[in-house]
Amino acid sequence: MRVAIITGASSGLGREYALWSDTQGYDQIWLVARREGRLRELATSLSTESRWLSLDLAERGSVTRLEDELRRESDRPDFQVALLVNAAGFGKFANVEDMSLEQTDALVDLNCRAVADVTRVCLPYLGRGSRVLQLASCAAFQPLPGLDLYAASKAFVLSYTRGLRLELRGRGIRITAVCPIWVKTEFNQVARSSAGEGQTTVRHTFPNLSPHHVVRWSWRINSINYPVATCAVSSFVMRIAGKVLPAPVVMGVWQLLRRL
Repeated sequence: MRVAIITGASSGLGREYALWSDTQGYDQIWLVARREGRLRELATSLSTESRWLSLDLAERGSVTRLEDELRRESDRPDFQVALLVNAAGFGKFANVEDMSLEQTDALVDLNCRAVADVTRVCLPYLGRGSRVLQLASCAAFQPLPGLDLYAASKAFVLSYTRGLRLELRGRGIRITAVCPIWVKTEFNQVARSSAGEGQTTVRHTFPNLSPHHVVRWSWRINSINYPVATCAVSSFVMRIAGKVLPAPVVMGVWQLLRRL
């Protein structure tokens, strides 16, 4: 039985990956997110047999329920996690000193620890031909003051994914970090609405990407087992800029864009 597991499936890119997976011939799709109502609605709309796990992955220990489900299914000799998409995450426009400890811990736990934990419990069930897509961001390519903790968390995802690729080399598992620029999802609304009083967010100098575009292009990039999917020329330029320009220059441009 070939299973697709998608975190953050109740909205945004996670939901779009679930819709895409519905066309890829998996035997089951497992939907993981906090909002049970949305998961149930999504599951009933899919033609593929689906189950949902209402989990807050920012809470330590929540991933054990997913681990238990995997162990129960592992009795089947043909059971395989054929697709893992780690799409759960959130951001906040705020200086580090303006974020509470609770907000700091929640962001790091969901954007970093949950990615590592979910990947770890799924690893024994990945096999030749399996796909892993880890949602990072073009924010991973450089420090971003005012969005610093989010950018750092996505840099973790990018680095973690690159290292994991080497560790699993030879097992036939395709692993890609997805690093798009702004996408038309709830992320922007949440990040902006959570900004502190007087906190400058950013002006969008590039059109927002559609979730379908990101999913389609990241799938193609993963199909050739390339490590990073930027999904647009603008995010590719940011990736190159982060490599060749000094960090103070890149951060200066970012600060300028926030003020325009």
